[in-house]
Amino acid sequence: MSAATIPQNPLLKGTGLPPFTEIQPEQVIPAFTQLLKELDEQLTTIETNVQPTWNGLVEPLEKLTERLNWTWGIVSHLMGVKNSPQLREAYETVQPEVVQFSNKLGQSQVIYNAFKQLRASETWATLEPAQQRIVDSAIRDAELSGVGLSGEARDRYNAIQMELAELSTKFSNHVLDATKAYSLTLTTQAEVDGLPQSSLSLAAQAARAAGEENATPENGPWRITLDFPSYGPFMQHSTRRDLREHLYKAYITRASSGELDNNPLIVRILELRQELANLLGYKNFAELSLASKMAPNVAAVEALLEELRSASYDAATKELAELKAFAAAKGAPEATDLQHWDISFWAERQREEKFAFTTEELRPYFPLPQVLDGLFGLVKRLFGVTVTPADGQAPVWHEDVRYFQIADETGKPIAYFYLDPFSRPAEKRGGAWMDVCINRSKINDNGATSVRLPVAYLVCNQTPPVDGKPSLMTFYEVETLFHEFGHGLHHMLTKVDYTSAAGINNVEWDAVELPSQFMENWCYERPTLFGMAKHYETGEPLPEHYYQKLLASRNYMSGSATLRQIHFSTVDIELHDRYRPGGDETPAQVRQRIAKTTTVLPPLPEDSFLCAFGHIFEGGYAAGYYSYKWAEVLSADAFAAFEEAGLDDEAAVQTTGRRYRDTVLALGGSKHPMEIFKAFRGREPSTVSLLRHNGLLNTAA
Repeated sequence: MSAATIPQNPLLKGTGLPPFTEIQPEQVIPAFTQLLKELDEQLTTIETNVQPTWNGLVEPLEKLTERLNWTWGIVSHLMGVKNSPQLREAYETVQPEVVQFSNKLGQSQVIYNAFKQLRASETWATLEPAQQRIVDSAIRDAELSGVGLSGEARDRYNAIQMELAELSTKFSNHVLDATKAYSLTLTTQAEVDGLPQSSLSLAAQAARAAGEENATPENGPWRITLDFPSYGPFMQHSTRRDLREHLYKAYITRASSGELDNNPLIVRILELRQELANLLGYKNFAELSLASKMAPNVAAVEALLEELRSASYDAATKELAELKAFAAAKGAPEATDLQHWDISFWAERQREEKFAFTTEELRPYFPLPQVLDGLFGLVKRLFGVTVTPADGQAPVWHEDVRYFQIADETGKPIAYFYLDPFSRPAEKRGGAWMDVCINRSKINDNGATSVRLPVAYLVCNQTPPVDGKPSLMTFYEVETLFHEFGHGLHHMLTKVDYTSAAGINNVEWDAVELPSQFMENWCYERPTLFGMAKHYETGEPLPEHYYQKLLASRNYMSGSATLRQIHFSTVDIELHDRYRPGGDETPAQVRQRIAKTTTVLPPLPEDSFLCAFGHIFEGGYAAGYYSYKWAEVLSADAFAAFEEAGLDDEAAVQTTGRRYRDTVLALGGSKHPMEIFKAFRGREPSTVSLLRHNGLLNTAA
């Protein structure tokens, strides 16, 4: 058989749009077997012939990682949108090999030394700022991966990384098992008083799954668990205060005793992180975490948290007083002494009375096609770009997937994106996300230079069209679509021609949410909202009273919500900065101390919240939980530039929009986010806009 007749594995094509219609799960393992062997040989070649120049080092490395990312990116994408047992098995087979190869690349001493030589060479000054930042980041990332260590130190580093990975999995399993181990079975109508139909159905289903085969939503028995879809609504709606207390206490003591006790794991994790930081030459883990973030140091993070704390503390105190007064007006005996297990219940009653509308009522005003028209109209108005359908120009993984083109003012295409809007629970994971399909880059082919245009995946999970009706969206789904499109614009409107700093690449963890959170603000702007909110059958615009309720409910209990995030963030930073294992305080005592100034209802003595704080003990938010608020400050302040220019002044909105496009969106990871922000705003970010948008400014004395 001649080579020409062997069908090529579509996963090895390596460039261009993925051929989704040809890809099958059984091609994954052979593709990676071949690809990783070739990449390993290429890496050896690069290491053997390495030259400390842009063309002799960065370009060949980019080509190598691009090939890996093209194939791995498609498989990872399909895991999210077209999952199947066959694909999952193939993915789990090749994933360890991909990780191993990435580690080998990250710890290559030869490549690291070449990057350092390039930075010290004569040619350094001739590189563009974007190129210099790519080299700086490569050196920093290698150092944070332990490349500078040798002998015992490197062995110890790798051993710590292994142990930390095992501990985080164990921590997560303990929380899962402790959550699963508890349940409360209710048998009388009085015990389920106040629960909505959806909760009763879920509770009866849980009872059937546990062996009560005759359980029904109407007659029970009902099984309540600590799983949030069961626990949350129970705390909001159950009229039985005694049961709420019982459930609350079970929730806050999860994974804090017996064989599922996470307390010793927390101490060990903090101990190892401290040792890891010291090995790499940092004073503590907080410093190590911030080495690759936008916040310059711990002091800057603490200054931001304190500013938001002092503004939200009084508001939260006032919200609690109002809640007590509301409960008293309803004749509740507990009104004078509201406890943790009363807050959700009374907040929900107060919300219903204050705003008198449900999310379901708004759906008919937000059909997807109209929301897209509104979104595309907004980006044309702000950034001068035109979005048009390009369906049929790219292979897709499901018939509901759309493909669009983005063109600049002259009509020239500058980017493309896929939109996969509807939920498909059988094969698609929940939530919403933006992912990179193709990065923008300058391509040199036989002396001719061209620009490869960026392509994005935008994935949501909203209600599909039913019975001839279009997909009718909740307002939250509208905000989510705007949020993901903001990430998409960051990727697609980049002007950077080097892959490693184009779009969202090389953008610091605490700055990457700026463009996405920024877009959400426009959902509340009158022209944008009324431009898309029209009844799908009658075409009548959203009634004004709904708009006013949307605006009013936006800041309901915002002081308490902000303070809660500040509490989590402050505990996280303190544990990774000043706390020392074996010192005067346990982690739980650190948290109780911080609670004195970051909660208005102090935690109960038995509260073991840290034992279930997965974000920092199993996820990537260790000494980084503050990032949520950090990016929110940036996005609120960016939107304020438009408010200051005048949202009613169309020319001013367009001028500000072009400036935002040419800085925040165009520069991607080519400069430090603070430089980019200052280029747009003319100054460093201020918290004033965030406090004002949250209705907290008047309380900030």
